[in-house]
Amino acid sequence: MEIKQLYREIVNEHNLHPNHKGTMTDPTLVLRGVNPSCGDDINLQMKIEDGVITDAMFDGSGCAISQASVDMMIDDIIGKSRDEALDLAGRFMGMIRGTGTEEDLEALDEAAALQDVAHMPARVKCAVLGWHTMEEALANL
Repeated sequence: MEIKQLYREIVNEHNLHPNHKGTMTDPTLVLRGVNPSCGDDINLQMKIEDGVITDAMFDGSGCAISQASVDMMIDDIIGKSRDEALDLAGRFMGMIRGTGTEEDLEALDEAAALQDVAHMPARVKCAVLGWHTMEEALANL
């Protein structure tokens, strides 16, 4: 199977069957992220205990890329400290800008499936919405 096809299937799976979509009971942090240019709208909820993101969920609506991206992001940040989650966000942004390394792709796990978004400028805001929302939420921690 071609790698691009595999990546498309990963994105499609996270969009159609997200692992972390829903509403969390008693989150520590909640922040809404909106992309007014295309209508993507997410509500990111995170539970943080002893400096570690122990759980996270999102709800809202948007295109397949925004929904899959935030779901994959949550897979990556659960169990991570604030600094580790922010490091992953930096790696993701580098990948989207086309400056990511192989090490970054490995660290991003399935979120690396969105690396081709770098070649689709109209979809970049969709892919980074959840990541920017997470960065903003953690900056206020």
